[in-house]
Amino acid sequence: MIDVATLTGACVIALGKVCTGAFGNDQELIDRIITAGAEAGELIWQMPMYDQYKEQNKSDVADIKNVGGRDGGAITAAQFLSEFADDTPWVHLDIAGTSMTDKEKNYLVKGATGVPVRTLVNLVLSLAK
Repeated sequence: MIDVATLTGACVIALGKVCTGAFGNDQELIDRIITAGAEAGELIWQMPMYDQYKEQNKSDVADIKNVGGRDGGAITAAQFLSEFADDTPWVHLDIAGTSMTDKEKNYLVKGATGVPVRTLVNLVLSLAK
């Protein structure tokens, strides 16, 4: 399972507007996505998903909080999403920094980029082989 969202501004703080953040529970799928992205000219960087970050999402009044605080915000947001993946192989692509561009570059025009459509097309084509 792959989800794509402009989940947090925290990913923009961590990675800027150069690359997409990848979070997940399936290293093989993450590696394939990073490779597909490189082939598409879309940079993807794997972010950590250490269990210690889950502590920030604990709540005294609910099963879980959807915001873990400022520190590690992109990671705690991905940890929140991971709660719904259970044992399903899963990757989240945080495109907050790469979904828009304020100037033309490479094949992109100013505005919405379509990132990571080219990556996902390459991934599907590689899985079909």
